[in-house]
Amino acid sequence: MDATVFPQRRCECGPLRLVSTSQRADDRSILDAIVLGVMEMLKLPPPIWALIYLLTTAAMSWFFGWSKVPGLPLTPLGISLVAISWILPVWAIVLFRREGTEVEPTSPTNRKLITSGPYGFTRNPMYLGLVILTLGIAFWVGAWPMFGAPVALFATANWVHIPFEEAKMRRQFGAVYDTYVTRVRRWI
Repeated sequence: MDATVFPQRRCECGPLRLVSTSQRADDRSILDAIVLGVMEMLKLPPPIWALIYLLTTAAMSWFFGWSKVPGLPLTPLGISLVAISWILPVWAIVLFRREGTEVEPTSPTNRKLITSGPYGFTRNPMYLGLVILTLGIAFWVGAWPMFGAPVALFATANWVHIPFEEAKMRRQFGAVYDTYVTRVRRWI
């Protein structure tokens, strides 16, 4: 049907327009492409994405002659962040092993919802550790492109991996997970 056949109606959000079937199909194709892209991104675990982003930003830094951010590198800060970054993920993995549940986020189910240890103050200690690691490397190196790695990793984890995992946990643990989400933030 042609959208011009129907008069426009007003609502609080503005005029309503009827969208043609072909427009909806185009929108659906775009949405399908986005979903497919997200599913492809899920095939690579976040540590691999961290490595990809670090290598990409290192190549960019090399291309730009390792141009430094004024006042950087801050080698002691960078080394400290790199060292500290391992605490949360290692602690979380040890806790998962001790509780007998899966570390792999794309596993079909988890045996238990872990809410203690680092999960008492962040729902994603492993991702937080990876972001801190890439940020530490950026401060250590001091080249401005290197700061793209923690930003890209945060975006990938926050908008690709974590929503997938949260949906899985919500389906599996229901109200218990919802209560946990209200108590503990996604990051910090």
